[in-house]
Amino acid sequence: MKAMILNKICDLMKDRKPLELVDLPIPKPKENEILIKVSRCGVCHTELDEIEGRTPPPKFPIILGHEVVGYVEEKGNRVNKFEIGDRVGVAWIFSACGECEYCKSGRENLCPNFKATGRDANGGYAEYMTVSEDFAYRIPEIFSDSEAAPLLCAGAIGYRSLRLTGLQNGQNLGLTGFGGSAHLVLKMVKYKFPNSMIYVFARNEKEREFALELGAEWAGDTTEESPQKLDAIIDTTPVWKPILEALKNLKPGGRLVINAIRKEEIDKEYLLKLDYPSHLWLEKEIKSVANVERRDVIEFLELAAKIPIKPEFQEYKLEEANKALLELKESKIRGAKVLRIS
Repeated sequence: MKAMILNKICDLMKDRKPLELVDLPIPKPKENEILIKVSRCGVCHTELDEIEGRTPPPKFPIILGHEVVGYVEEKGNRVNKFEIGDRVGVAWIFSACGECEYCKSGRENLCPNFKATGRDANGGYAEYMTVSEDFAYRIPEIFSDSEAAPLLCAGAIGYRSLRLTGLQNGQNLGLTGFGGSAHLVLKMVKYKFPNSMIYVFARNEKEREFALELGAEWAGDTTEESPQKLDAIIDTTPVWKPILEALKNLKPGGRLVINAIRKEEIDKEYLLKLDYPSHLWLEKEIKSVANVERRDVIEFLELAAKIPIKPEFQEYKLEEANKALLELKESKIRGAKVLRIS
């Protein structure tokens, strides 16, 4: 099978082709696994973190990709949930132990043995992949393969981020950064909280225009003040400066939810500029997002089908994965990026 593999950590701006196209044997599913013939795989900002070393390091070589849509090609003898030909999706959560205190309390995203698709196990930048039947999801018929792929991470993690804000209808939300995840959050909020207004902070003018097209009340640069203070803000940027700017725009008692695995070191000095009175006082909160639970994926897919959410996307061939990643790095974004595998 064809696959795009990552062999080492590198600087994407210097090594502009970090992934290598190779031929590999088709994997064999274990007794509780399904073999998926991959149709589409979304390209996520987390892949940039993996390539540039901001996540726990993978075991090289590794096949990236955790927004996977495909069809069951083969199944192990203990698989009961799926049949040959079923359309399924795979998200960031590849597996969890099921036995620790976090798994037993419904917080499998915090499991110490959490394995991530495309980091701890081969993902969807390939023609085939395997996964346990317990960590695969049926895709609602309303979505095409390309529409479904971004929902599995950008959508699911956006759903989790929104859930963690505690937002109520009529309260106002800020979105800092406006890429694949944030534009889906905006659509969720318009449906779930019709009386809430959405304020978008993005350094890219095209992203700001896109936000307004989708119904944002206001869109400005990440350094601008919103017209009014906000009840909650979700940050999806890879850097530190927007965190400080977002905290200034929170109401007393407001919550900032940071949807990022790591922040880049390039502007780390902004952390030293954190000022307690102006940034954190008056019971403002900061909460991070760690991975997703299966519940997030399942609930979000149901919600997305009901609304329905049809993500904006751009398609690339599998062999163009490096191009898609570089455009993501350079913030050339309108909606999501999707690899067309078959």
